[in-house]
Amino acid sequence: MVYGITGNPTKESLWAPLSALVHRLHDDGLDYWIHEPLATGLEKRDLVDPALCRRHAVENIVEAGDLVLSFGGDGTLLRSAHLTGPNDTPLLGVNIGRLGFLADIEIEHIHDAVDALEAGRYRVEERLVLAAQLKSHAAFETEWALNEFVLDRSGAAGLIEIEVSVNDTHLNTYWADGLIMGTPTGSTAYSLSTGGPILAPGVEAVILTPIAPHTLTVRPIVLPANATITCQVLQNDQPYVFAADGRSTLFDEHGLKFTVERAPHTVNLVKLPGQHFFHTLRSKLMWGARRSETTDDDVHPGAHGSPR
Repeated sequence: MVYGITGNPTKESLWAPLSALVHRLHDDGLDYWIHEPLATGLEKRDLVDPALCRRHAVENIVEAGDLVLSFGGDGTLLRSAHLTGPNDTPLLGVNIGRLGFLADIEIEHIHDAVDALEAGRYRVEERLVLAAQLKSHAAFETEWALNEFVLDRSGAAGLIEIEVSVNDTHLNTYWADGLIMGTPTGSTAYSLSTGGPILAPGVEAVILTPIAPHTLTVRPIVLPANATITCQVLQNDQPYVFAADGRSTLFDEHGLKFTVERAPHTVNLVKLPGQHFFHTLRSKLMWGARRSETTDDDVHPGAHGSPR
């Protein structure tokens, strides 16, 4: 097993456990590569021998290893997925954030995780990915998203009008702050905070969740994974945003048609023994927790904060 190591260098809580992991991998004779920003950070903090940092630093994490360890929160893991690109390199998220639906190995368990990986005690989950195209706009490259695409107003006052068709059949014209097109993985992200349903990772489906719709009877809808969704922001006086996993592009042209459908690739997430989506829901969302009576199975330390 060759490990690629990446993460969020802005988190100060990253450095001590990261240096401990690098020393452990080196002492055990395990192969690894460190994403250059992290190698530089370790060297500057004098936590790892500079020669070791330079010898194992790599700019392109895509080709770095058989498996990528991503240190941070869910946002970091999303960025790591986009760093590795549309390939089948498995990702293991190591949580040093607040919630962690995707990065679900807590930082203090990283050495146990390496033991399990070396023993082959893990499985890989293939997660559905969405792709978006804008055929009428030459500057827009095909985007993909593990969590969601969002059509959103740009921050100016007022709603936007979004016309949506599915498989060339008109579905609805949404008058709202925006519209989320999410995957089962993204069902516990932005969509959840706007009232969307939770889908188990293996469900073959796409969620359309309106953001603060003007008409209260407009509700989220779950579509088949093979659906082709076409969205068009109708004419108004303000720009709008199209975002892929939080990476936003501003548009001021109206009538553009965004096509969203299943991507040809998946993102592969590593799961260790004892990890299950239902346990993550109970732990992170504190299902079953009582104010005066909790157990370790009900509440996980640090399981607070918004699902966004």
